[in-house]
Amino acid sequence: MVDFITNHYPLVTLAVALIALLYVAITTKRVLGYEEGNDLMKKLSRSIRAGASAFLKRQYTVVAIFFVVIAAILGVMAILGILNPYMPFAFLTGGIYSGLAGFIGMKIATACNDRTANACQHSLNQGLRVAFSAGSVMGFTVVGLGLLDVSVWLILLKYVFAENADTITNAIVTFGMGASSMALFARVGGGIFTKAADVGADLVGKVEAGIPEDDPRNPAVIADNVGDNVGDVAGMGADLYESYFGSLVSAAALGVAAFRQTANEITMTKALIVPLLLAAVGIICSILGTFLVRTKENTDQKSLLAALSRGTNFSAVLVALAAFPLVWFVLGSQYIGLYGAILAGLLAGVLIGKATEYFTSDSYKPTRKLAANSETGSATIIIGGISLGMLSTALPIIIIAVCILGAFFLAGVGFANGSLAFAVNEGLGLYGIALAAVGMLSTLGITLATDAYGPIADNAGGIAEMAGLDPEVRERTDALDSLGNTTAATGKGFAIGSAALTALALVASYRDQIIQLSGGKFEFDMRLMNPAVLVGLFIGACLPFVFAALTMESVGKAAQSIVLEVRRQFKEIAGLMDGKAEPDYKACVDLCTRSSLREMILPSVIAVVVPVIVGLLLGPNGVIGLLAGSTATGFLIAIFMSNSGGAWDNAKKYIESGAHDGKGSDQHKAAVVGDTVGDPFKDTSGPSINILIKLLSVVSIVFGALVLNFNLFNLL
Repeated sequence: MVDFITNHYPLVTLAVALIALLYVAITTKRVLGYEEGNDLMKKLSRSIRAGASAFLKRQYTVVAIFFVVIAAILGVMAILGILNPYMPFAFLTGGIYSGLAGFIGMKIATACNDRTANACQHSLNQGLRVAFSAGSVMGFTVVGLGLLDVSVWLILLKYVFAENADTITNAIVTFGMGASSMALFARVGGGIFTKAADVGADLVGKVEAGIPEDDPRNPAVIADNVGDNVGDVAGMGADLYESYFGSLVSAAALGVAAFRQTANEITMTKALIVPLLLAAVGIICSILGTFLVRTKENTDQKSLLAALSRGTNFSAVLVALAAFPLVWFVLGSQYIGLYGAILAGLLAGVLIGKATEYFTSDSYKPTRKLAANSETGSATIIIGGISLGMLSTALPIIIIAVCILGAFFLAGVGFANGSLAFAVNEGLGLYGIALAAVGMLSTLGITLATDAYGPIADNAGGIAEMAGLDPEVRERTDALDSLGNTTAATGKGFAIGSAALTALALVASYRDQIIQLSGGKFEFDMRLMNPAVLVGLFIGACLPFVFAALTMESVGKAAQSIVLEVRRQFKEIAGLMDGKAEPDYKACVDLCTRSSLREMILPSVIAVVVPVIVGLLLGPNGVIGLLAGSTATGFLIAIFMSNSGGAWDNAKKYIESGAHDGKGSDQHKAAVVGDTVGDPFKDTSGPSINILIKLLSVVSIVFGALVLNFNLFNLL
């Protein structure tokens, strides 16, 4: 059996990828069978669907130009012999599959928002099942397409071109560059759209005009709902596809590198396939976990969270049990310590999720304390949110640090001559860290489902409000939406935590590739006193700040145009505030689309250009410094921004539930201001940074040969 898997592993992973996509097809058919509701609900859903589809069509047109240019550059490098000939095509397929994952998730989400609202007319449990099932389509599309892309390329490289393990891993790393590039465009563009609409709708509608959230009189309300889908579904799908993909390819590359010294192609191949088989096992376990997600008729957030946690925890336990025989029978008992590394990643993922939940859920003290800051105005709630976000970085850093150390040293544990032995092995240790990242993301199918259902519930609440449904329906959708904010923050914490591990693994892959390309002649000097390393470190540390500033400024610019447009319509459309006239929703959607597409280009291009420029000036040592600096500060900023934003959002919802004088009070207005500041924190800049730090690493690997042969330090 083990020999069959070793010899035909692409067929095994392909079979599991097809199972995931079959589950997607069955789930899609089931959720589309639910009733959509009345005619007004259908009309509102169609408007949201049309706006989201139009945005993605225009976004993908812009992104296609970027992909053609980069593919052409990679093609020229391949012709010159700097890259292998598969890499330009691998880059394209990585981007296409990443974009496709986001597109499919968005199409189902926009088809199920009215269905979720209608289901909530019957019961909270039915609303949860519809929204979660729609979110499952997103989750299993991401993991299914990710494993499908890898499997198809492995079949081509192994069976058609008969390439060795080294060539295979060099090619599949380029998938990561394509996936990361698409994810960054999707996250930044979608994030700018959704937060510009959200901020504009809140500031003018809720704060200035004093009308409820999702009021149909607000011209930006449809744009706000469109933004939830293009940012929090399509953007998030592309983002986590890239995270999932990046962890697989980095682990595969480091597995081959760890066993290269054995000069045994079979052992190298086994190390390559362990992360792929672990991902396949995770998909099966995640599918089983989805059947446990259900709740009673109770709007208490802890009860709802318990319903989702039941499914995710069950999946994680199954993966933990299945990973042991996987490592034992594929690699052998002498490498059983790698199982400990996988467990370290799984445990770290769970702990980061719990830490994020504690700091962002209104069931716990930090967010409730933040809500209490609204008693003294907007300034104190903003100060409190920034403080909360900064403090919340401590636990994830400690968790990731322990995970890295644990994975590194556990990887050196194994059985030798019938007894347990331990030896520090750098290659195995780095492979262990990479496997920890795969372990953390192994249950992504169900974890992403709990994340993706949030925007669907948010849209359902908007449709319930605009369609004038019974207040009990809005109460149910708000309960689902509030939990969605917590699960979304947890999902972002998951993605950011895995990004730190994956980025570290990719840095190790970069070092290994440079040494390999130079034939062992290039010796890294990674001392801090090396000026190339030090300058690279400062540039890398600065880059996430610059990136966050650019994306925040982009949201501000786009939001200003929405604020002015909403004010204009309130002023110029007679009878709008009395509900006797309909606002021009399309004008706001078009403004958000044009602004976000224009503003997403600069931050995204910087991520691709900077590592190449730094490499050409400072050489490989400078690139190592760049990657170290960006990973350290990027991880912290991403956690800070995501948790601050999530806490501000849930503090607002906690007040809207009746605390601190409830909706319409001065405290509520202060919380809305805090939430508008937090929106670009948690949905634009924060989650984009985790893509940034991995894209920097992957770009460095792809252009490693160019930098090695042509850099200023070599010429001095």
